[in-house]
Amino acid sequence: MLIHFQKYQGTGNDFVMLDNLTGQYNDLSIAQIVQICDRRFGVGADGLIKINTHNSLDFEIDYYNSDGSKSFCGNGARCSVAFAKSLGIDVTNTRFLAIDGEHSAQMKDETITLDMLSVNAVIQNDNSFELNTGSPHYVRFVRDFGNENIVTEGRQIRYSEPYKKDGINVNLVEVLGVNSIKIATYERGVEDETLSCGTGATACALVVGFAENRIGKNEIAVQVKGGDLKVDYEYLGNGSFTNIKLIGPAVFVFKGEINV
Repeated sequence: MLIHFQKYQGTGNDFVMLDNLTGQYNDLSIAQIVQICDRRFGVGADGLIKINTHNSLDFEIDYYNSDGSKSFCGNGARCSVAFAKSLGIDVTNTRFLAIDGEHSAQMKDETITLDMLSVNAVIQNDNSFELNTGSPHYVRFVRDFGNENIVTEGRQIRYSEPYKKDGINVNLVEVLGVNSIKIATYERGVEDETLSCGTGATACALVVGFAENRIGKNEIAVQVKGGDLKVDYEYLGNGSFTNIKLIGPAVFVFKGEINV
């Protein structure tokens, strides 16, 4: 099968984007998706996204991790908005469907503001937190990234007994200032560190609000290894968050074709 694709990245989180508005890639297999995402034998990406038509919304995101598994991806959703614009879809104020439900987004230049779904629970363990921001996340604060290995710790936690079956994303957070954090992420489905993770950036920003009981509106600058994101939200207390927005760039990289 000849695949025509475009490559996008959002703060280093990279995706192969397919125009599937006519359904031409409906039969793309998981094995083919894995091959396309392979960094040595394919295009290379953290994930693959098909843009599908939808009956009542502007489009549908069909997202696959590089191992072929499915989840919600915040940076992938933001890149999908930019890609949808290139397909002629008006994304000034757009509504689309993802695996976790309906989202809206706004695009201005290369900056995408993505409305995330509300979060109603944060689980605090001895020195870590768990929450779901479209994908499940394990969050732990650290004092200095120089003393940490996100890949080693991430794999250890992700494959530990509580998470072995379904997996979990693992985030380490270093607080830089009152409204500024730096994070590192090990992603399930990629099974390695990624330069950025949108749901992870969101999860870490929310945990700051939860841990410090920051009731009301919050704006958190999130430094990832691939660039800078911003997370805005309103904390209602008791682990409940609303009006969550993930803000950052979505950039076209290149286009091409591959036979799989």
